[in-house]
Amino acid sequence: MISGRLLCLGEPLVEFSDAGDGSWRGGIGGDVSNVAIAAARQGADAAMLARLGDDAFGAMIRQVWDDEGVDHRHVAAVAGVETGLYFITYRDGAHHFEYRRAHSAAAQMQPQDLPEEAFAGVGVLHLSGISQAISTSAHAAADRAVALARQSGAKISYDPNLRLKLWPLERARAAAEATIAQADIVLPGYEDARQLTGLDRPEDILSHYRGLGAGLVAMTMGGQGVLVSFDQEVQHFSAPKVQEVDASGAGDCFDGAFLAQVLQGRGVPEAAQYATAAAALSVTRYGAALSVPTAQEVKAAFPDHVVPGCRA
Repeated sequence: MISGRLLCLGEPLVEFSDAGDGSWRGGIGGDVSNVAIAAARQGADAAMLARLGDDAFGAMIRQVWDDEGVDHRHVAAVAGVETGLYFITYRDGAHHFEYRRAHSAAAQMQPQDLPEEAFAGVGVLHLSGISQAISTSAHAAADRAVALARQSGAKISYDPNLRLKLWPLERARAAAEATIAQADIVLPGYEDARQLTGLDRPEDILSHYRGLGAGLVAMTMGGQGVLVSFDQEVQHFSAPKVQEVDASGAGDCFDGAFLAQVLQGRGVPEAAQYATAAAALSVTRYGAALSVPTAQEVKAAFPDHVVPGCRA
């Protein structure tokens, strides 16, 4: 059984979403920050390890974390450096993302920026391919975090979260496979995993990642639910049918909800079934972090997917 705090390492961002009427809807994003918020909304003890600019946008992110109960005591505010931003527009029935992050505080994170005390009491360290891709120094910091987590006895959770605008496929593949070889829990999306492995059959992807050393792989497949490989078993958990409006944060919601349930003592099948329901509910709403439901909302919307004993 895994217990303790969830520590998420990576890049927090401020989000501006086009509301379609000439106005913009503000929020926060960044994949691992979304995971931390999702876990906190399910009742887990969640924390962030990152860097922010000493600016109004950094203060905005901290306020949201405070409101959500996400611990950010080890997130440094860096004077003279900006907090990263991104913009979402909706055109031709699709989301379009534009980022302003190249010189952000998070992109300048260094291995020496990670305080060892941040890993005390951590049950799971979660990071992603984006945590590694935003810069060479951030990649080195992510590697250092994995080493420190291992030293403290924490498990490693990893979502490859492929972003080809940040780095080429071959570099992303090498980083993903090296990290998965050290990971206990791997949480890929199917399309990312298909590109990274060159494999099409979901079962072959699960087998490949298990062969690298991952003890548990839970692969999200959009409206088809999630396929989970653990303890020599492969199980499929279907997603509730919903009216989708914005799926941009669904994978992060799944990751946070799944890890929260595992850290609260639920078995893998129960955690996967619950997290699939949470992710389904998130796609009925707009925004990355704003779309994440609370445990009470998941239970009310999909009582058949909340196994008795799940925290809700």
